[in-house]
Amino acid sequence: MVTFQTDYIAAGGNRHPAAADWDESTGLLAYGSDRSVAFWKPLDSQRRGVFALLHGHSDDVTAVKFFHPAKDWPELVLSGSVDRTVRLWQSDPVSPDVYRTVGVLDGHASSINCLDVVQGGRVLATGSADATIKIWQVMYANRQWETCLLQTIQTSPRFLPLAVALSALGPDDLLLAAAGTRADIHVYAGGERCLTHQATLAGHEGWIRSLAMTAEEGQADGDLLLASASQDKYIRLWRFHRSAIPARRDGQAPHIDFEGFLSNKAHKVETSAISCFITFEALLLGHDDWIYTVSWKRTAGRPRLLSASADSSLAMWDHDGGSGVWLCTARLGEISAQKGSTTATGSMGGFWIGLWSPDGRSVVSLGRIGSWRLWNYDRDHQRWMQGIGVSGHTKSVTDIAWARNGSYLLSTGSDQTTRLHAEWTNGQPQRSWHEFGRPQIHGYDLNCIDTLKELQFVSGADEKLLRVFDEPKATAEVLRSCCGIQNPQEQELPAAANVPVLSLSNKAVDGDAEGPSGRTGVLVEDVSSQDVGSAVMATQDHSRPPIEDELARQTLWPESEKLYGHGYEISAVAASHDGSVIATACKASSLDHAVIRLFETSDWRELKPPLTAHSLTVTSLRFSSDDRYLLSTGRDRQWAVFIRDTASHSMFRLRAKNPKAHSRMILSSCWAPSASEKLFVTAGRDKACKFWDLQKSEGEPVITITAPAPVTAVDILPRAVEGTFALAVATESGEVTVHHVGQATLTVKSSHKLGDL
Repeated sequence: MVTFQTDYIAAGGNRHPAAADWDESTGLLAYGSDRSVAFWKPLDSQRRGVFALLHGHSDDVTAVKFFHPAKDWPELVLSGSVDRTVRLWQSDPVSPDVYRTVGVLDGHASSINCLDVVQGGRVLATGSADATIKIWQVMYANRQWETCLLQTIQTSPRFLPLAVALSALGPDDLLLAAAGTRADIHVYAGGERCLTHQATLAGHEGWIRSLAMTAEEGQADGDLLLASASQDKYIRLWRFHRSAIPARRDGQAPHIDFEGFLSNKAHKVETSAISCFITFEALLLGHDDWIYTVSWKRTAGRPRLLSASADSSLAMWDHDGGSGVWLCTARLGEISAQKGSTTATGSMGGFWIGLWSPDGRSVVSLGRIGSWRLWNYDRDHQRWMQGIGVSGHTKSVTDIAWARNGSYLLSTGSDQTTRLHAEWTNGQPQRSWHEFGRPQIHGYDLNCIDTLKELQFVSGADEKLLRVFDEPKATAEVLRSCCGIQNPQEQELPAAANVPVLSLSNKAVDGDAEGPSGRTGVLVEDVSSQDVGSAVMATQDHSRPPIEDELARQTLWPESEKLYGHGYEISAVAASHDGSVIATACKASSLDHAVIRLFETSDWRELKPPLTAHSLTVTSLRFSSDDRYLLSTGRDRQWAVFIRDTASHSMFRLRAKNPKAHSRMILSSCWAPSASEKLFVTAGRDKACKFWDLQKSEGEPVITITAPAPVTAVDILPRAVEGTFALAVATESGEVTVHHVGQATLTVKSSHKLGDL
C-alpha cells in the first residue's frame, strides 16, 4: 500500500504588519499565509522550513500573536482575520506540532487589523476596521477555555485602528495605546472593564502603522517606552514615567515635580492607584519610505529597537548612554543600487514585517513577494550574515509540473511568478526542500505550465501567447552542487537572464565577464546603467540554496520562443511525453475560440487545423503516457479524446467525446496507467470523479467516486502498486484524499485523507 508524509510546505506570508510573531519560549515563528497560519523554526538546524499549517479562518489572516497567559496555563496562538474573528489555538500535549482551535472571539463588524496581549495575564485587545477596539478576557479551568468581552471602545475622533499596544500599568490596571488612520496616538488607562481615554499624543504627519511597548529597565515598576512607526517615514519614542499618586490632605492638590522631564508637554495618565506622565523621548530618522513595523528586544540589559520599512531595509536602533541619543547601529536589506521598480529586481514594496529572535542574535523580515529573509549575527566577523529563509506563492497556485525525470518541481500562480523547488541533499542524511529558482517573474497572472524537456518549460498567462524558457547555467550549477542534479549540456547553456526595462521577456545574458572573485561567467551590475530593472548574475555560494536576493535577481530563465495563435488568455497547456508536441487552449465563450492548438517543438510552427470539440473554455489537457491520445475537458461539461494519426505522427483527430459527461463544468483530468492506455479520469464542480474506458460504452463511466466538495484537481500515480491505482483528489475546500482503486475490479479499496491545504 502507498504511504504518504509531508516533506515540504511552500507558503508565502501575508503582507500585513501584524501578521507574524516569534515566540520567546519555543523559538517558533507563526505567520499568516492566505487563510492559514504557518509555523516555521528559523533557527532549526535541520532547516525543514514550514512544517505545519493551521486552518480555520475563511479569509486572509491579518494578525498573529503568541500568548503566554497566567502561570500554569497552556500557551496559546492568537490569529485575527478579515473574516472578523480571532481564533485561539492550543498545541496538542502529545503532538506539539499539532494545534487545535479552543476558542473563537466573534464580535467585530469588520476585519481584524491588529491585536496585542498582556503576557502573563489574561487580557487581550483587538483593533478592527469597524473603528472599534475590544478588550477580551480568557479563562482556563478544567482543561477548557472560556472567553468574554470586557469592553468595546469606540474610537473618537473616528479612526481605523492599525496598531495597538497593551501593557500592565499596575496589579489591576491596564495601559492601552492605539493608532491607525490618523496621525496621533490615543492612550487609554484603567481597570480591565473600564479603560478610559487619557491622552492624545500628536507629532506624526501620516498614518501610524505599528506600536511597540517595553519596560526600559526590565522591571515591573520601571518606565515604559513606546515606539510608534508612521507613514511619514519617522519613528517617535515616548516615555511613560510611572509613580504612585502622592498622599494628600483634604482640599490640597497633589504636588507634581516636573524636574528631570524633557522640556515638552507632559501628558498625565491617571487610574485609581497609579499615575503616569508621558513625554516625547526621541525622533528617529533614517528610513526613506513608510515604516511598517517596530519591535523591541532586550539585549545586555538594555532595549534595542528594530524597524522594517518600505525602503527595503531593517534598521537597529540603540541608546547611547553617554549622549542620550538613539543611533542606528546596523542596517540590513537592499542597498540603493540594487533596488528596482519591478518584481524582477527587488522586493518592490520593501519589508512589511521585522522581528527579533528570542536571543536577539537573529532577525527576520517579510518582503512584498511573500518571502522571509533571515539574518544571523556572526560574532567572529562582527557582522550580520544572511541565512536561509522560507518562501512561497502569495496568491493562488494555478498549476504545477514535475521535471521529466522528477528531479524538481515547477509551480506557477496568480502572483505572477514561476518557482522551482528541489530537495537539498546537504551531504547529510537529513534532507530538506527549498526554492532553488524563480525562472519567470511576469507582468500577468500565470495560469498553466508544463515541462518540455529536462532543460525547458512552457507557460501560459493572462495574455494571448505562450512562452518557452531554457535553463541557464546559473541554475544548472546550483542544482548540481546542492541537489546532485546533473545536466550534461551545462557548458552550452546561457549564463543567466535579465529583464530589460518595460519588457516582459527574459533575455539571455552571456557569461564572459569576470566577476569580483576572478571567476568567469559572472556579471556585475552596472549601477550607472539606466536599466536598473535588469536581473543580473553575481557570485553566489553554491553550497546552499539561493537566498532571497539571489532568487529575485539571479535565477531567471531566458525566454527562447513565443507561441502565437490564440485570441484570448491562455487557460491550459500540455506537452507530450517525448517533448515533440505542445497542446494549448485559451479562454473562450464561442466555438471559434474554444479550439486546441498544437505546436511542434522542432521548429515551433503551429500544426493546422486546430482541434475542435468544445464550445466553452478548455480547462485541462493531458497526453497519455505513450502520447497516442490527447484528453481535453472543458467548462461545457464534456470531455474529448483525440488520437494520433499513425501516418502523420504530428496530426491528431477526434476519437470520442461525451457532451454530457458531468452535470457541471469539468476542471481536471488524468490518464490511468494501464496496458491499453484507454482508461482516464475526469472531475469537476459536481463533486464527482469519474473513470472512463474508451473500449467500453462512451455514455456511462465505469466508476464514480463522490467528493465532499467541488473537485479542482486529480492525478494518478504513473504506475500501479500492488494491483491498485493511487488516485489523488483535491477539492475546493483544500482537502486532498488518495483513493486506492483496484486495477482489475475498478472498485475503491481504501481512502486516505492527506490533510487540509
